Amino acid sequence: MAKGYKLGRFDRAPIALSCAAALGLMALAGCSSMSSPVPVTVPTAQSVAGMDPSGTVTLTEKTVAGTTVGKGVLSFGGKKYPFELIGSVIGLGGLSSVDVSGDVYKLSQASDFGGAYAQGSGQDLATSGAADLWLENKVGVVMHLTGTQTGATLGLGRDEIFIKMAP
Repeated sequence: MAKGYKLGRFDRAPIALSCAAALGLMALAGCSSMSSPVPVTVPTAQSVAGMDPSGTVTLTEKTVAGTTVGKGVLSFGGKKYPFELIGSVIGLGGLSSVDVSGDVYKLSQASDFGGAYAQGSGQDLATSGAADLWLENKVGVVMHLTGTQTGATLGLGRDEIFIKMAP
């Protein structure tokens, strides 16, 4: 930083947002047990071949730098379950927004939906256009979500998110 330069109110906002989101992610991660790590593999179409969906999901997520936040709704068993999510991009991150919806597989009870998920797009550089996400949590619940992305995110094609069901 140049000598004598002071950060303005708007210069600090992205830093504060990233720090707050990172602290929130750590707090949410602390709520999960140490024996419940994020899955190491990202599902594919072969993971759910021949299966009927258990429910559906709509969600919106925004990524700023390497932090992702969002919200959505799970439709399962004739009921709607709102949720929030927070996550991290494995890579440099970016500035993007994703609006997606799709099917949920291998869900037998709503309480199995929350928790840590591995999320994959299969792309290192995700730019504006079609979004195609695959997610799986530690109990095997799989989501396949499609929709649109605006902006760009530079990652390694695999991210991690934590879903917290609304009370």
